[in-house]
Amino acid sequence: MPSSSIQRREAAAGWIFASPVILGWVIFVAGPVLVTLILSLTDYTVGGSPRLLGLENYRRFFTSADTSFFASVRATALYCMLSVPACVAVSFGLALLLNTRIRLRGLFRAALFLPVVIPLAASSVIWMWLFQPDFGVVNFVVRTLGMRAPQWLASERTVIPTMVLMNVWLTGNSMVIFLAALQGVPRHLYEALEVDGGNAFHKLVYVTLPMVSPTIFFTVTTGFIAALQAFVQPAIMTSDAYHAGGPNNSSLLYVLFIYREAFRFSKLGGASAAAVLLFAVIAGLTWCFFRFSRSLVYYEGGDRT
Repeated sequence: MPSSSIQRREAAAGWIFASPVILGWVIFVAGPVLVTLILSLTDYTVGGSPRLLGLENYRRFFTSADTSFFASVRATALYCMLSVPACVAVSFGLALLLNTRIRLRGLFRAALFLPVVIPLAASSVIWMWLFQPDFGVVNFVVRTLGMRAPQWLASERTVIPTMVLMNVWLTGNSMVIFLAALQGVPRHLYEALEVDGGNAFHKLVYVTLPMVSPTIFFTVTTGFIAALQAFVQPAIMTSDAYHAGGPNNSSLLYVLFIYREAFRFSKLGGASAAAVLLFAVIAGLTWCFFRFSRSLVYYEGGDRT
């Protein structure tokens, strides 16, 4: 059989085996993205026929008297700037502690990873009741100690920090990733630094941080992407008595704003436009991270991102 015929048969077999993945990507990823982009240019509502508006939906967000869009942007920005650094710092610190030789190290690792196994909706309900201002467990302990009990989820000043506290509680995934990176640091680098008179601080700054910088870059990037798309916590923890996104839209994170546009006000065209804006922000932020990480991320082989 000629070699060209064999190559064609192999190519055809490759396309056949790859077709489920390709079709799945076209149907469930590329297709919805294209439809969302088209609907963002219309006034489509539930049960209605879409009418082309051009960029009117985008203009409405920036010029309308309704301030919920800018409130969601502010709340999401605050949530990202508080949550991501806190989660990265805590998970890295826990990984450093668990990378040492301590008793019951396996038990501590399992206990710190356990919250990740709990469904996020269930965790949100638990934390909502823990921080309930009137009869929550946390405020009960605070009052028992004779201190003034904060309002937590019921206050504009503390609702975002309360959700950040919960997010820090869920840093088990990042902790495991950091722990794997720390265990991959060559021991001879620490030994060489000890010979030169280096202490624990020098080991951290001149060996550990450079060697795990790719992992830090990964966790920071994915952390911001996840924080920009946070939905479950504000939808559950600020619902009912405080209304989802409350109080006064102070916890109206951006994806919750998209949800309200689509399913509360039936403005699917506007929700699609908001989703397109979020996609553009995530893509631009990711590009910036990769662009400016070239001088900060160290790879042992010499290549940089």
